[in-house]
Amino acid sequence: MRLLLGGYFGCGNMGDDAILLGFLKGIEGKSYDIKVLCNNVEGLMRSYGLTGVHRKDFGSVSAAIKDCDALVFPGGSIFQDVTSTKSVAYYAKLVSDAKKAGKKVVLLGQGVGPLNGFFGKRLASGAFNQADALAVRDPASVSALRALGYKGTPRVTADMAWLLPTPSQAEESEAFGVAGTKTVGISARPFGNDKNKAVIKVFGGLAQLLTRNGYIPTFIEMDHDEDGPLILEIAKAQGGKVPDMRNLTSPKQIQQRMARMEGVIAMRLHAGILAATVGVPPFMVAYDPKVSAFANAIGAPTPPNMQGLTAERIFEGFTSYIKDRDRTSQALLKRREELAKEALANIDVLESTLRG
Repeated sequence: MRLLLGGYFGCGNMGDDAILLGFLKGIEGKSYDIKVLCNNVEGLMRSYGLTGVHRKDFGSVSAAIKDCDALVFPGGSIFQDVTSTKSVAYYAKLVSDAKKAGKKVVLLGQGVGPLNGFFGKRLASGAFNQADALAVRDPASVSALRALGYKGTPRVTADMAWLLPTPSQAEESEAFGVAGTKTVGISARPFGNDKNKAVIKVFGGLAQLLTRNGYIPTFIEMDHDEDGPLILEIAKAQGGKVPDMRNLTSPKQIQQRMARMEGVIAMRLHAGILAATVGVPPFMVAYDPKVSAFANAIGAPTPPNMQGLTAERIFEGFTSYIKDRDRTSQALLKRREELAKEALANIDVLESTLRG
């Protein structure tokens, strides 16, 4: 059975690549021939050993659709129009082209929206209603589907990234720090219409607060094109370099480094998920409903919203959350097992659809 995987893969976003690798873990041992629509064919082969088709080479994409048995979207918030309508238009066309070619379309672990514009809503609704099966990663996405006029009954599963295995690491149990200090990961992302001034101010101030209280703040680049420049801007505003984790090539590397941290403070959803997969408490900062849905799913505190947020408020919330870190970590690992089972239900949806 030949599957063509659609999504924002091989584009330097570690969250989307975590979804891809989680999906591959879920189908491990099954006889699927996989090709992946991606932004960097050579990089995908080098990093993950996968055969890629450049997502903007429309001739090759058309040929790959004709050659596959099913077009499968393993997850992510790809049907959204926050940045522009281009994203949802691109994926909606893939669905339409696959159906015209007589192929099955399976949407798994989807985070639906935000969809604000008329055309974005119309395109997404059309794609969802054409799909042969649809599973979503949280209850909020079910509500969003109903608002769009989706006619089916979606299965509620979980994000594919929960299927990532815990990487082996000899010193995993040791805190990552120097002379008794402990590291706290920070995952900030661009936000707002003020050239990220609020993000730079809040997270720069947070880094100072952490440092004054005996922690080593370490900025995590989850998206090469978006987060990397932002980290440099935060460092510049702080008068020099700040500790960071940049230019990593796989979610596994991030997991390995996170495993030795005291905690993670994250705007990025998958920074939170990757932290939770290794039992490290993620304190989330909300810029999108999916972040609040994730925090609720793992029993973490309700995330403060970026609007009008201060560094002091984040710091107070974080230190309160990790006060009993060991107990929090154990509860996280237990919840991780439950969410991995829910994520595996995506594979059940896939296989029953392909058999039908």
